[in-house]
This record gives sequence, C-alpha cells and structure tokens, in this order.
Amino acid sequence: MSNAGGDGGPWKPRGRRTAGGRGGTRPPRRREPSSASAAPQVPAPRPDRRAEVRLHGMNAVQAVFARRPEAIRKLYLTGPRIPQLQPLLKWCVANRVGYRVVDDEAELARLAGSDRHEGVVADVLRQPEPALADWLSSLEQGPQCLLWLDGVGNPHNLGAILRSAAHFGIAGVLLPEASELALSGAVARVAEGGAEVVPLVRMGAAEGAMQQLRGAGFTLAATVVAGGQDLFAGRLPPRLVYVMGAEGEGMDRGLAQACDLRVSIPGTGAVESLNVAAATAVFLASWARSRA
Repeated sequence: MSNAGGDGGPWKPRGRRTAGGRGGTRPPRRREPSSASAAPQVPAPRPDRRAEVRLHGMNAVQAVFARRPEAIRKLYLTGPRIPQLQPLLKWCVANRVGYRVVDDEAELARLAGSDRHEGVVADVLRQPEPALADWLSSLEQGPQCLLWLDGVGNPHNLGAILRSAAHFGIAGVLLPEASELALSGAVARVAEGGAEVVPLVRMGAAEGAMQQLRGAGFTLAATVVAGGQDLFAGRLPPRLVYVMGAEGEGMDRGLAQACDLRVSIPGTGAVESLNVAAATAVFLASWARSRA
C-alpha cells in the first residue's frame, strides 16, 4: 500500500560517514516524515446500517429510552408529542443526539415505513443476538421458560409473541439459524416494549440446539394442534422450551417427534386451531400458572 501524499516511504541514507573529521562524507540531514508519509491515511469506517433499526411507536421508543438510551442515534417526532417526550428530548440535547420535529404526517409515515408511527420514530442500535451456547451459560438456574419459533415468519406475530413473552416473564425467544426473523419497526411496535425485555437468541443446527438445551436442564415440548397431552391436565416441567410451529403449515413433523413431549390446547373444535401468537399466549399462561 502506498502512502497517500508521501514520497514512497521513509528516507534511506545514501552513504556512510567516515571517521576522522572533515574528510568524511556527511549524510544529508534527515527530515522528519510528515503526518501524511508517516502513516497511511485510512478513511474512517462508515457506520454499518445493518447495526441499526428504525423503530416507531410510543411504547417501542420509550422502552429503548428506559433501558438503553445510549442506543438512540436519531429521533423524529411530531409537534404534539413534544410534551410527552420531554425527558427524551432533554437527553438528546445533553448527549448531542439529533432530533427533528416533523410537521408533515406523511413524511413521518415515510420515515417509519408505516402510518402507525404514533408520532415518533427513532433510529437505534440493534441489540446483539447471542449464540445459544453463550446465552445458556449465563442463564439463571431454576424455573425458566423459552420459546423456539420453528418457521414463524410473520413480523406481526413475532411482535405479539414478544409482547406475551415479556408479560409472562419468558427468558428468551430462540430463532433457527436460517430464520429470516429479526427485530424490525413493525415487530417492535406490536411488541409494545416487549422487544427490549425478551432477547432474541440465534441457534445453530436443530440437533445440536436440542442437546445444548437438554444439557441445561430443559424439557422440549412440541406444540401440536391435536394428539398431544392436554395442556391443562398436568403440571408442566419447571424448565421448559415450547416449540411453536409455523403460521400455516404447523410444526415440522420430524422436529415434533424429536421433542420430549407433545402438548395441545383443548378446544371446542369449532375452528381448526388458534393463530400462533394467540396459541403462544395460552401456552405461556399455562406455564406461568403451573409455577404459582
């Protein structure tokens, strides 16, 4: 790599000075290299936009401010929201975080990518998705409930699941390695602050993830529409992973068979099944009740 603005590198002496005074050859006086020639001028790295997510909705933005205000990078709001967001605005001023009052609702909708922005939009740093093994090593002992989302792809369902998970004190939501699910503005808005409470944890291969979970004392329960153990008939294990199937196709049959038990929500049969987000809330409530 050449030095920007330099002369090809540091100076090299052309000759040696001989001993014994004036008759020797004196080397030319060495000049101190300029800052340009001393080190390559490396441009400052551009911020990784994938490391940020644009959130919208009062509860979603306020939850970030309450738990990790340093993650906020930019704020947009409508005039009527100024009184409610005064603490956040003062924090932005004190920490030199830019904010802009947007008068045009259509512009804020464009920034949010949704007309359900509730008058506030924020660019924030994403929370990292820890690897399963690292996360399990830091998880507290005792009763814990986790959610494994197998094939769930709808962001609104993920948001509703995170909201229920936060309500019932669920330790984490596990995502398959190949899943495209991730936190988005729509997910965070529907989660109503739950996305800041419940971590998303990224798994590796299913077989290895099962071994790691069992090694941490968890029982894996496949949630099936029919043919499983009545959810309300017995006491659930204290350390439990509910494996939830996809919205339309349900759970992968091989994965369901590999689980330690299969559980179903009893119903009238008037409808085939519950939406995955609604079913998740029922499963989580049942586990929480069994711990009471």
